[in-house]
Amino acid sequence: MPQDPLNTVQPSRPVHGGIKEAELRALGLRLEDCLDFSASVSPLGPPEGVAEAIAAVDLTAYPDPHCLALTEAIAAHHIGDGVSIGNVIVGNGSTEIIHLLTRAWVGSLPAGSTSNALLLTPTYGEYDGAVRISGGSVSTLTATRCSDGFAWDTVAVTAAIAAQRPALTFICNPNNPTGVLMDRGQLAMIADAAAGVGGLLVVDEAYINLSERRADADVIELAARHGSIIALRSMTKDYALTALRLGYAVASEPVIARLAALQPDWSVNGLAQAAGLIAIADAEYLERARQAVAASRDCVVERLTALGIRCYPTAANFVLAQVGDAGRLRDDLARRGLFVRDCTSFGLPDCIRIGLRPVEDCERLADAIADLWNEEPQR
Repeated sequence: MPQDPLNTVQPSRPVHGGIKEAELRALGLRLEDCLDFSASVSPLGPPEGVAEAIAAVDLTAYPDPHCLALTEAIAAHHIGDGVSIGNVIVGNGSTEIIHLLTRAWVGSLPAGSTSNALLLTPTYGEYDGAVRISGGSVSTLTATRCSDGFAWDTVAVTAAIAAQRPALTFICNPNNPTGVLMDRGQLAMIADAAAGVGGLLVVDEAYINLSERRADADVIELAARHGSIIALRSMTKDYALTALRLGYAVASEPVIARLAALQPDWSVNGLAQAAGLIAIADAEYLERARQAVAASRDCVVERLTALGIRCYPTAANFVLAQVGDAGRLRDDLARRGLFVRDCTSFGLPDCIRIGLRPVEDCERLADAIADLWNEEPQR
């Protein structure tokens, strides 16, 4: 193969959910006529007051590059966990923070670690993409699929960290797309293993606020005081602020300072900052969202199980369903304006991931799957 003198060959990009305009045009569909189950966000929509807050933003003014007001609000939200403003960084979605992490830890190696990152898979594709963009390599530890879901061996994880000495270890908790939730004790053990090799454990809690089991696994308090663990949160998902892109991380002050030194000014726009302040001030929103998620999950699992479709246990606001040919079912549903996530890119070509929307939307999806399933049950 000829050399590329301009180094223009780029790493392959991760696959993400969300409806794409190009596909809508190809299918002759309008966005307003479709339902998106391929992204997993709060089924309630944005909190009350967000639209008004956005409308009041002065579009001629630069946003605060330090997101000070929102950082203070997040620290106050987690004050019971010992979080201060020095423990918080706000990002353009938690995905921006993932890329800052790989630049800081893979692109500039800590003493004693390697340029390798360890991923517990199947999982969010952006971890792999960010590591490779930063010049690192990736190793994986794949969960065992069993009758009651997916599981990793914590002892095997700590052994892999000791042997491979990764700069970063990524765990999505609850995991995307399997819905598996590790408890705080397991995560603390893995964080200690990361500390032993000079690395950092990244716990991506993008879905934890919508989990009924969050109290068993929340590592915010650990992250604020443990120098080898960082917790990521997605306000995009928690509060259905998908178009705005907003997330944050909590870690020890040296970790946050290292990330802040690499973050471009104004990466979090003024609209997102205003929306975030309204959202985090709504003390009742997340509990209502959890109740809505539970009702929608029960609907989807009951309806699909009745068709003979296996739904894996989930602690998140999505359901992983084993459907045979996932790509085919996904495309058949898309033609009806219903978009689910084909999990082939996760290494699960027999599964779809269904983000939990309001119950009436879930009923519509279940009806469509039932129609297709009855036409051809052996997919």
